[in-house]
Order: sequence, then C-alpha cells, then structure tokens
Amino acid sequence: MSRTLHIARYLWAGPYTGLGLLLGTSMLLLGGSWRRHLGVIEFFGGAAGAALARVPQPLGFSAMTLGHVILAVDRSALAQLRRHEHVHVRQYERWGPFFLPAYLLSSFLQLLRGRNPYRENHFERQAFALAPRRRADS
Repeated sequence: MSRTLHIARYLWAGPYTGLGLLLGTSMLLLGGSWRRHLGVIEFFGGAAGAALARVPQPLGFSAMTLGHVILAVDRSALAQLRRHEHVHVRQYERWGPFFLPAYLLSSFLQLLRGRNPYRENHFERQAFALAPRRRADS
C-alpha cells in the first residue's frame, strides 16, 4: 500500500481514533496498560477494564474499536478478540466518519426487524465471518 493511501486511511478514521485515545488515556490513569500492535493502539485492563467487565448485557462488551484504537477489559479478552477488532479497524478505514452512524443504523434496523441488534448487525456479521473468535485455550 502506498504511503499516501496509508496516511489517508489513518486520517479518514482519525476522529474516532482521537476519541479512542482519549478513552484509552483514561484507562491508563486507572491502572490500565497499552501496546501498539499492527498499527493499532490497544488499551486494556486496570480499574476501567474491571468496571467495563461488570456492565450487564446487552450494554456490556469485552472489547471495542474506535478508529485505530482497541479498548479491551483485559489482556485475555484482547487476545481472544484481536482479529475480530482488527476487522472493525479496516471498516473504520473504509467508512471513516460515517462508520459509527452506519453501525448504529444497522443495529437499529435489526432491532426493528425483531433480530439481535448486535449479532445481526452488518458490520458484526462481517467481523465474525472474517475473523472467527479465538478460543481462550488456543
């Protein structure tokens, strides 16, 4: 990939990456850790991660992506979900600032159809298809 295209993808997803960095920094202030992996900044653990792990479904999550930032409740969740979350990174690179509105619209349409707004969301279906979840014991 050309350097110009690479930079353009980062800029296109930039607004969400900025939000992810802000949230990730708050995780660090609460004892979390971070690392860089394949061009993505990953934040995990600490008191914020522990609090997020206790949020009940359907609002709870183990990991989420904002642009080129992945936020995970802990190192184990990050390892299990990394491939899935990297599919979302690529989606942010394609959709840019339109990703989150499109994601929410897809969930809303599934809800109106009486379907699971997370599992039947177009973007989640793509991520599950392209990056099957890694088992904890593998």
